[in-house]
Amino acid sequence: MQTILGSGGSIGRELAKTLRQYTNEIKLVARNPEKVNPTDILFPADLTQKDAVLNAVKGSTIVYVTIGFPYSHKEWREKWPNFITHVIYACQKYEAKLVFFDNVYMYDKDYLSPMTETTRVNPPSKKGEVRSALAHMVMDQVDQGKLTALIARSADFYGPDIEGNSMLTETVLKPLSQEKKANWIGPLHYKHSFTYTPDAGKATAILGNTPDAYGQIWHLPTAGNPLTGKQWIEAIAAEMGVKAKYRPTPKFIFRAFGLVQPIMKELVEMFYQYDRDYIFDSQKFEEHFDFEPTPYHTGIKATVANFMENK
Repeated sequence: MQTILGSGGSIGRELAKTLRQYTNEIKLVARNPEKVNPTDILFPADLTQKDAVLNAVKGSTIVYVTIGFPYSHKEWREKWPNFITHVIYACQKYEAKLVFFDNVYMYDKDYLSPMTETTRVNPPSKKGEVRSALAHMVMDQVDQGKLTALIARSADFYGPDIEGNSMLTETVLKPLSQEKKANWIGPLHYKHSFTYTPDAGKATAILGNTPDAYGQIWHLPTAGNPLTGKQWIEAIAAEMGVKAKYRPTPKFIFRAFGLVQPIMKELVEMFYQYDRDYIFDSQKFEEHFDFEPTPYHTGIKATVANFMENK
């Protein structure tokens, strides 16, 4: 049995699609899980509760953590550490392997170009501090020989069938589709990597089913030579067949919006990811698994087509 904790998001769904290549026993765990494959086993659960985590993990050989908690450092501090503690305990109790889907918030802001698996850890934000602590919790148990686990890290992501928490969807696709200006975070001339969600799902499944991948941190395959903010907007607009109208959104605007929109307030501390080049290097994965990431133009085409079909 291979189990996805937090199966309702884009990554969870893409992961489930690929896991059927490895097993017909896939358990999808969420508050209201929905089947991705005909044979999926649905397991409704509130994963903030220890007993729910234990019951969800029981019987699993591999457990994938793709859950997302509300985008708030307060929520993260309250929920993430307890959740990971319960997951680690459950995986140890039932002798399951753990695959933790992670982000890059813990990396030092002065070393984002490029980011590799060995980039200096020095979280510049409150949310980054939480992510750093979670990674240490997992890898400390691995180093002690008490847990078989790996960490799969992604850049910001984009792709078809993605929810509204995608930066590109909210700040670029939606405004352009309404003939409004795209609102790029920060200056437009910096490069910014995005991981394509189907690639992330495939790669996470590959890692989970590769015994020698465990005990390591992996960057998920992400196309090289990323576009600048201006180029992202122009490419998306061209695919939509609309004029590429845009404006950079300076930090003080986010602070002002944060007074009335909590999500904007939460983005202020992440502004550093957009006021410099943000380049995600996945050479380790690409070479080890002979995997070529989806080119940006291909990913943008599929993302826009799906967005326009479902808007």
